[in-house]
Amino acid sequence: MSAAAAARELVAAIPDPELPAVTIGDLGVLRSVEARGDEVVVTVTPTYSGCPALEAIRREISARLAAAGFERVEVRTALRPAWTTDWISERGRERLRELGVAPPRPRRGPELVRLSVPCPRCGSASTRLVSRFGSTPCTAHRVCNACGEPFDELKEL
Repeated sequence: MSAAAAARELVAAIPDPELPAVTIGDLGVLRSVEARGDEVVVTVTPTYSGCPALEAIRREISARLAAAGFERVEVRTALRPAWTTDWISERGRERLRELGVAPPRPRRGPELVRLSVPCPRCGSASTRLVSRFGSTPCTAHRVCNACGEPFDELKEL
């Protein structure tokens, strides 16, 4: 395995600080990993520019790569293109559902309007928004009309 591939594997497995059941690789926050000798440059795109978890992600990337023997680590932040929920992997979407968070559906284009948010517990499309503010800045709070369970929805960005 190349140094870049090994570094990418280490970094992609880092849990998201706010949604630890999902990795930064699964969320699509990890954009690229380049390795040259003992130097690694990692580029991340936060889910939004004010993401409070970004500094914790940067520290964890540096710590994991240093522990693996990479002497020089640079973590860059790329805000363009902006992160999109389309970058969440299928594994990430499944992990979010298991966590009880409704993952956004992949968009087919910018014109797609999300008409319903299915309940991650029972699958019903009959849900309602309670608050645009959920347990983390990336989520909104919803409730299922069918099973009555409250849940978070990962906001579409």
